[in-house]
Amino acid sequence: MKFLQHIRSKSRLKNGDDAQIYEYKAPTAFSPRNRTGRDGISRLPLKLLTEILSNICPHACDDNYLSLEESMGDGGCMLCDMRDLAQCALVSRRFLVTTQTILYHNVRIDPVHYCEREVDLAAKRKRKSFFERNGEPIDAPKQRVEQFSRTVRDNQSLAIQVEFLKMPYMTRETCIADLARTVSALPNLKYVDLPDGIYSDDRSCVTLKQELEARCPDIRKMKYLRGAERSFALLSQSRPWQNLEILELSRLEIDPNTLVSVLASFPALHEVRLEELPMIDDTIFSRNNSTSSFPPIGTFSLQSTPGLTALGFEAYLSRPEVREVLTNLTILDTGVIPSELHRILATAPYLRSLRINQTIHRALTPSSIPPLTSRSLQTFHFEIESPSTSPHDLQPPSESYYEYLASSILAGNFPSLDSLYALSTSLPSLLLPPPAAPFANPKAPASGLRRPLMLYTKLIPEHDWYLTVITPPTSTNRRGSATATRPISFYNGSTQLGPQWGDKARDSVIVGNGFGGFLAVPNEDGTRPSSSGGYKHKHSRSKSKNSAGWMG
Repeated sequence: MKFLQHIRSKSRLKNGDDAQIYEYKAPTAFSPRNRTGRDGISRLPLKLLTEILSNICPHACDDNYLSLEESMGDGGCMLCDMRDLAQCALVSRRFLVTTQTILYHNVRIDPVHYCEREVDLAAKRKRKSFFERNGEPIDAPKQRVEQFSRTVRDNQSLAIQVEFLKMPYMTRETCIADLARTVSALPNLKYVDLPDGIYSDDRSCVTLKQELEARCPDIRKMKYLRGAERSFALLSQSRPWQNLEILELSRLEIDPNTLVSVLASFPALHEVRLEELPMIDDTIFSRNNSTSSFPPIGTFSLQSTPGLTALGFEAYLSRPEVREVLTNLTILDTGVIPSELHRILATAPYLRSLRINQTIHRALTPSSIPPLTSRSLQTFHFEIESPSTSPHDLQPPSESYYEYLASSILAGNFPSLDSLYALSTSLPSLLLPPPAAPFANPKAPASGLRRPLMLYTKLIPEHDWYLTVITPPTSTNRRGSATATRPISFYNGSTQLGPQWGDKARDSVIVGNGFGGFLAVPNEDGTRPSSSGGYKHKHSRSKSKNSAGWMG
């Protein structure tokens, strides 16, 4: 009966007053005004048009080799930006070509919308039925992977434009078969988020790894974990990715000759990370005519490799092609002791960033070793710590290393240093030179820093960094100054702290406790917190009223 009534209602709309109401409510087509002359957008250069459209979806232009979780933007919704850019393709054919080039350059399959639309979309994704009103939600990222896989396998012109493919952790762990079919159609792929099993030669990822080696020769970043020793040793013979730039090795049981031969087979390699390799020692840096030499590396990171010492680095940096390339060096819990760090700095003239983290047990005698010197170093992480000592000790042994560092900086041995990180709270006072004598020559050159220094200090590694800005001495202030700050946050009471703080409340200061929380939080009873005396007085008066309420 309802179907017949629906037909009759449409027939009555053809004539009479109801037809006027229907025509009034019906949407009308948009009729643009007649324009004269040429369209200004069509005369834009292709480079300028690409730049304009790229600002609509900024994440599509990222060329970093970071995972989806590590490359999250500061703000905005990536899915909404991608939707807005896709709608620009409907303007003209010229917009279509440019938009497709941007969209398929860096493909992100985000799990959710990072905006208010996710609340409505999450409710629509649930599979509801008459018997089950709270159905299970649809796996949206999995469906997006399947749709993208069909698109690139059916359209080769779009597949050759894809260079980066990023997806959530759970999606790449559960959609291994779909991921293998997808990468088989992407010949120009440079980076893809892969499941953890492919790095350790897991059986479930054999097909995916074979497709990656056969169909994606332009991969730029790869990782090998424990269990992948056999496939890593075969890289020097098969050589699947000749444009590989970043290589990470962790917990592999390989000998030094295998490591050097594999690294030497990648001509474009410029970043290497070695972690927990127990069989690696200084022999990887020795030059032997019968075998390959360790290649020059621009960014070198070492962690938990006690077999590598400062003597090995000194032999490695003795080669001219290595000294000109090495710019970033990270040494964490290795055989390089802080008292021998001057050997590395003296043989690395182009080093811009250095990080060393070591636990020491004995104090340092600065007079027995040369000072630290580097004219190119800009960022220095000098994180030296000592185990818990007795409270009766005057100072921990690590303080002698920071005194050694401060004397090297005040001597002018780091003219390019901008940022310094240290696990010491006394370093800011050590970096200020002693005051000049009252009758000293005012024209004498002042000692100390030559440029402002951003000093980040903390006492425990789990705490937050405290920033101290140290300014160099001037003609009026020959000693310089140190401006200390602390991690505080300024929140507006009317917007961020809730309505109980009032519409015209003052700005409140929330001080962090060093563990991700805050030292003070607003009251939960719906009223703005007052002074301690007023709060106690109010609490004492209402105690008798509330004492029987919660007891039932």
